[in-house]
Amino acid sequence: MAVSLRLTKAEDLGLERAARRAGVSKSEYLRQCLAARLQAERLQSSAYELGKDLFGGDPSGRTDLVANAEAIVREKIHAKARRS
Repeated sequence: MAVSLRLTKAEDLGLERAARRAGVSKSEYLRQCLAARLQAERLQSSAYELGKDLFGGDPSGRTDLVANAEAIVREKIHAKARRS
């Protein structure tokens, strides 16, 4: 698939020099750069992946906190009232 790209003179000159140093054509150099960038993005972790060990770490061990939040709060309030 062909892609057209407009570069400034400075960008084209930089691309030409970099491709020459790498010993490849400008097109091949751009392909390699794009492949490297896409690979890096695939390897980047999502926000969830970075914090998943921190999620769901409630020390009570209860797994129903979200589904039964109202009832749990009510239980705690009643328990505190009974102690008073």
